[in-house]
Amino acid sequence: MLSIFVVTFPFFALVLCGYLAARGGLLPLAAIPGLNTFVLYFALPCMLYRFGAQTPIREMLDPGVFFVYLLCALLMVGLAVFAARRAQLTWNDSAFGALVAAFPNTGFMGVPLLVALLGKRAAGPAIVTILVDLVITSSLCIALSRLDGAGSRGARSAAGQALKGVALNPMPWSILLGGLSSALALALPQPLMQTLDMLADAASPVALFTIGAVLARSRTNSSKATPLADYLPIAVAKLVLHPALVLAGATVAVSAGVPLDRFAITVMVLVACLPSASNVSMLAERFGADNGRIARIIMISTALSFLTFSAAVHWLR
Repeated sequence: MLSIFVVTFPFFALVLCGYLAARGGLLPLAAIPGLNTFVLYFALPCMLYRFGAQTPIREMLDPGVFFVYLLCALLMVGLAVFAARRAQLTWNDSAFGALVAAFPNTGFMGVPLLVALLGKRAAGPAIVTILVDLVITSSLCIALSRLDGAGSRGARSAAGQALKGVALNPMPWSILLGGLSSALALALPQPLMQTLDMLADAASPVALFTIGAVLARSRTNSSKATPLADYLPIAVAKLVLHPALVLAGATVAVSAGVPLDRFAITVMVLVACLPSASNVSMLAERFGADNGRIARIIMISTALSFLTFSAAVHWLR
């Protein structure tokens, strides 16, 4: 267990550093969008391209991983929306509560953390889950968020906006280009590859620091007190129910003859053990949901996952 903490501690420590820097005023809140831009449009795409290019294409085209993870994500969204609607929350708050419960922080935190723990082979299944969450889970939840008074027409419009956002997001494209490079055994010219490597190496520390800064900004900007019962159950569901569903789904799939190897299952379960994605807070703010509640779910899931994620790694190993 200690050896696992040795690997995971620096990742969560960098999140804490970003949080303290923003809360303490060392990092101006106005600088956070710049950090986000650097990570999202420069460093992270280079990291994902490099992992994609170095991963055998068959591992990135694993239909078993794709469909098992997708079905579990949809089930997680459905359960979260059902519970929220029974609690008489709006479709907007229900949908973003479901998204924060089903969308792990795989891009900013998960890929580098899993590679550090399990080796480069972990990148393949993790990248598949990123595509599911970016393209399908996010689009579905954004569409559901527009059902308040807008009906199916509003949902279709929101789904179109979500898909447009996916098309403008460099992360899926960097994964696809990396996969294409792997399939065709293409190699970039050395000067270009060295530039890409420098940006890719910066992705993990800057992304983790930015997560902490975003959490601090969300807490600073939240003026409404949120009862613990409104966000703690969702955070616990993200850290406990989501990985349990993925493990159960993978077990059923294997018993049904789906060719899923143990290593891919381990990666999928650990992806589900990750805290909620920090970018859900920005989406909630953009679409007018209760961002204070979403930010608290992300914050508490990030804090608790230092222990729960490490425990899951220890148990799965």
